[in-house]
Amino acid sequence: MCSTCGCGQGDKRVEDLHHHHGHHDHHAHDQAHEHMHEHVHTHADGTTHSHPHAHGHGHAHSHDHVHEAAAGAARLISVEQDILAKNDAIAAENRRGFQTTKTLALNLVSSPGSGKTALLVETLKHINGSYPVAVIEGDQETTADADRIRATGAPAIQINTGKGCHLDADLVRIAVGRLGTPENGILFIENVGNLVCPAGFDLGEAHKVVIVSVTEGEDKPLKYSGMFAAADLMVVTKTDLLPHLDFDVDRLIANARRINPTIGVLKLSAKSGDGIERWLNWLDSARALRLAAD
Repeated sequence: MCSTCGCGQGDKRVEDLHHHHGHHDHHAHDQAHEHMHEHVHTHADGTTHSHPHAHGHGHAHSHDHVHEAAAGAARLISVEQDILAKNDAIAAENRRGFQTTKTLALNLVSSPGSGKTALLVETLKHINGSYPVAVIEGDQETTADADRIRATGAPAIQINTGKGCHLDADLVRIAVGRLGTPENGILFIENVGNLVCPAGFDLGEAHKVVIVSVTEGEDKPLKYSGMFAAADLMVVTKTDLLPHLDFDVDRLIANARRINPTIGVLKLSAKSGDGIERWLNWLDSARALRLAAD
């Protein structure tokens, strides 16, 4: 079990690129995860992040039971802190590596079915080799999304987390070691579909980009405030469906800015192409800042 978020660690697998349709290396990860956030932001967001955990029993049976429960909670907090500290130490190493190679690393996060992979496929088609790219795909099972990415000609590697609900810095470190770093380019990290746990796990990215489709609720930022507080950009997808839906984009944006007043917002449709140029311009600007940084 992941002591921080409660997800099952299971047997995580980072794809073997030499046999990506066959054997996988197996890694049992008990490593720690931290939440230091050394992100290089295009603008200061001044946000804080937390992972509350309920550890109550409802009532105490005895004085001894209260002491045992308190000791158990203290042990859990200690384990969580150790997990987070180890993760952020590795994330800091990842970040230094990306800074050295002038690589813009983006952590793409969303609920399942928001259209992350569809957007990524269209993005790679538009970039079309104009600068180096690479993709790390995170899913609980299958290599389907990595196969879709590779069909565009972009290098990609799949991480299967099993029962785990998020990527961590060590998995990204291993994946980059096998995939290679797109020097002077962009590394897209497509996280597991989940708006809770990925908010607290630094991967070494420059920016978290949260993706929300118009088929979801306008109150998503209020329900998953930690993620929207951590993100630098919100991309609203599937806008071609708006004529068929009762969805208020302005209310979604207002809710996101209640949580994070400085969050950037882009609206687009990967299917129709509307708004894609604005997204590509954002990528170009973020990459230019990375290239110009010391």
